[in-house]
Amino acid sequence: MNQSNESNQSQGPSRRSLLYGAAVMAGSAMLAGCSGDGGTKSSEGDNGKSGGGSGKSQSPSNAKGSATKPLTPPSTLHEAPSLAALVKAGKLPALKDRLPDHPYVLPHNWVTPGKYGGQLNLVDMTTAGGTYGSVREHMYGFSPLRWLNDGQDVGPGLAESFESNAEATQWTFHFRKGLKWSDGQPWTTADVMFWWEDWTLYPGTGQVPPDELRSGSGKVAKLEAPDAQTLVVTFDKPAPMLAQQMAAYANGGDGGNGRIWSMPKHYLKQYHPKYTPSVGEDWASAGGDFVKRYLFATNPDCPTMTGWKLKSLKEGSSMVWERNPYYYEVDKEGNQLPYVDEVRVTLTSDQQVALLQIQTGKIDFAHCSFMGIGLGEYAGIKSSSAKANTSIQLWNSGSGTGQMFFLNYDYQDPKLRKLFREPKFRQALSHAVDRSKIQKAIYFNQGTPTTGTASPASTEFNADQQGKQDYQKWRSSYLKYDPAKAKQLLDELNVKDTDGDGWRELPDGSKLALEIDFPADEGPDAKKVDAYMENDWKAVGLNVKRVPIPPNSFDDQWTSGKLMGHTNWEVSNVGSNLVQPYWIVPIESSRWAPLEGQYYAVRGSDLETKERDVDPYKRHPPRMEPEKGGPIERMWKFYDQAKVEPDPVKRSSLIWQLLKIHINEGPFFQGSVGNYPVMEVHKKDLHNVPTHDNLAFGGLTGPWGHPTPAVYDPECFYWEDPGKHNV
Repeated sequence: MNQSNESNQSQGPSRRSLLYGAAVMAGSAMLAGCSGDGGTKSSEGDNGKSGGGSGKSQSPSNAKGSATKPLTPPSTLHEAPSLAALVKAGKLPALKDRLPDHPYVLPHNWVTPGKYGGQLNLVDMTTAGGTYGSVREHMYGFSPLRWLNDGQDVGPGLAESFESNAEATQWTFHFRKGLKWSDGQPWTTADVMFWWEDWTLYPGTGQVPPDELRSGSGKVAKLEAPDAQTLVVTFDKPAPMLAQQMAAYANGGDGGNGRIWSMPKHYLKQYHPKYTPSVGEDWASAGGDFVKRYLFATNPDCPTMTGWKLKSLKEGSSMVWERNPYYYEVDKEGNQLPYVDEVRVTLTSDQQVALLQIQTGKIDFAHCSFMGIGLGEYAGIKSSSAKANTSIQLWNSGSGTGQMFFLNYDYQDPKLRKLFREPKFRQALSHAVDRSKIQKAIYFNQGTPTTGTASPASTEFNADQQGKQDYQKWRSSYLKYDPAKAKQLLDELNVKDTDGDGWRELPDGSKLALEIDFPADEGPDAKKVDAYMENDWKAVGLNVKRVPIPPNSFDDQWTSGKLMGHTNWEVSNVGSNLVQPYWIVPIESSRWAPLEGQYYAVRGSDLETKERDVDPYKRHPPRMEPEKGGPIERMWKFYDQAKVEPDPVKRSSLIWQLLKIHINEGPFFQGSVGNYPVMEVHKKDLHNVPTHDNLAFGGLTGPWGHPTPAVYDPECFYWEDPGKHNV
C-alpha cells in the first residue's frame, strides 16, 4: 500500500479496496477452513509453528515422521518392468549387480508400496544458462548423510554408517559397498578424493573448501581414503557438527558445485590437466570444458548418483530426466526407486506462465516457493483444482522471519553507521511496523508475527520447554506494534525533527534519509512488505524511500558497505543454529554485517595480516575488524567456542549465550511473519506426497540446507494408474 492509497481511504473506502478486503477475507477463510486437501489451521503451538492439515487426503498412511535407525534391506529385490526388459535383452546387468550390497531403505513412515511407470511433469523458474538448482533440490543422491524428521535427525545416505572419536577431531565414514554411477561404473572414495584434491583444493580452480571442512582454528581438514569404502576426516580441533553439516545441501548446493562431495573421476579426468595435459588453460573457468562437463543438470553425459539422470535439455524450454537404473535406494518391500519412469520439466522465466500451468493441470507436482507463488494465489489454485485434478498440501516454511529487512551494520557513512549500530534505533524500526497488516494481506492470517529469529525448527528451540520459552522470548522481544514506543526510542537517541519539516534529523541536526534497498527483480510479495515498512516508518517521522538496485550489482555494493538496507531475504536454517550460522553470527559478507563478516572469513589466511593500514572500505576485499567488546566480537567468541565443543550440553549453553545478544541488543535483522505455510500442489492420483501431519514438524521448506522436496524423496511418488501418465 502506498501513501496515496492511504489518503484515499481516509475519505472512504474505494471499490477496489473493498474488493481487495473481501479477497483477503475469503482467502483467509479458505485457508483456515480447508481440510481434505492438506490445508492449514490457524493455530500456534508452543514452538511457534502454525498450520496443519487433516492428513487424510492423498497419503494412504497417516503415519508421522521417519525412522531414525537405518532399516535392514529386504532379502528380495524388485525393479521397474522397463529395466527388467533391458536385463532380459542383455542390455543391462541384473538388479543385484546394479545395487550396493546394502541399499539405502526409504525410512519414511507414511510411504506405502507404489506402482512403476508414468511421467511426472514439473515446472522450473529459471533463466537460460542456469544450473537448475530447484530441479536438483528434488533429488538427494550425492549426500553422504541425509536429514530426517524436518532437520531433527541425521540418517545415512551414500555412507552406510559413521563414527567419530571422543574429541570429535576424527570422523570415519563407511560408504556402501557396490555403489554405482548412473553409467554403471563403480562409485568409490576415489571419487570423493577427486572432488577434494583435484577440484576443491587444486590450484587455479577458484574453489573454497566448504565451511564444515575447516576447523575452529580455520585450518582445512585432512581427508584420507584408506580403501574404496572408507573416508577418514581429521581436524586439528574438535568438529562436533560435521555430520549435520554433511547432510545439508544436495547435489552441489544452490550453485552447482559446493558440497557435492564426489565427482565421477572416470569421466571427468579426461577434462582435467592433471590427467590430460592437453586440456586448455581455461578448463576451470565458467565456460571451461571441465565445468561444462561436471554439471550433471545440464550435461546428459555426466554420470550422476541421483534417482533420475538428465536425458535431454532444451535451454529456455524443457528438460527430460529418465530413471537411473543404478540408483541405490529401495522401499521397505525391496522395490528399487524411483517409481516414476521419467520427469519432464517445463522451463520458464515467467511466473504467470508457471502459475497458469499449475491452474490448468499441466503440472503434476509444484513446490510453489521455487516459483515465488505465495498464499495470495491460494484461492485461484483452489478454485481451479477440480478441473485440474489437483490437491494442495501446506507445509511449514520453518522461516524465522518471513519477508525481512536489515540495516547495513557496516554502512560506509560514519554518522549513519553509528546510528545503525544503536540497538534503540533498530528496536524503534521494529516497534513501528504493524505486522498484523502484513500477516493479513500477504500471509492471509497464517504464520506467526515475529521480531525476527532463526528457524523455530532449530534443535535448540525444541530440546526442552526452556528452549521453547527462550525462542518465544526472542520472537516477541521487539514485536509489539507500538508507534509511541518507537517515537520515544528515537527521541532518546536525539533523532528528532529539529527543523520543523516533518522528518526527524540526525543528532547533529543533519538530514536523515533512509533507504530500503532491494534487488530490482524481487518478487511482488516482497515489494508489498517493503511498502508496509516504508509507510509505517514514515508515520513515526522517518524520511524513508524504497530504492531498486540492479541485481547484477547488488551484492558488490552491499559487501562494500555502499547500500544502506537489505530486503528480499528471509532467515531459515536446519538442525542446530551452528549448521547454518550466517544470520546469528557474521562470518561472511552477504548478511547484516558484511565487512566484519568478511574480516572473519579471511582469518587464518594470508589476507588476515595484509592491508592493515588501508581504509577498511578500500581493502581487497573490503573488511573491518569489530569493535572491541562489541556485540560481534562477543558473538565470535561464543561461536568459536561452541563449534569446537564436543559436549552437547556445554555447546548448547554457548549457543544460548550467543543468542542472548540478539535478544538483548537486537534486532540485527527484522522479520515480519514467520513459519508461514508453503503450497505444494499435486495431482490427486499422485501418491506418497506427504501431508502436513505426516511430517515431523509439518515441514521445513525454507532453508536450502534442508533440500526440499528432496528430503521427502520424490522418487517414492507414484501414480494410482501409471498408464494414464505414460510418456
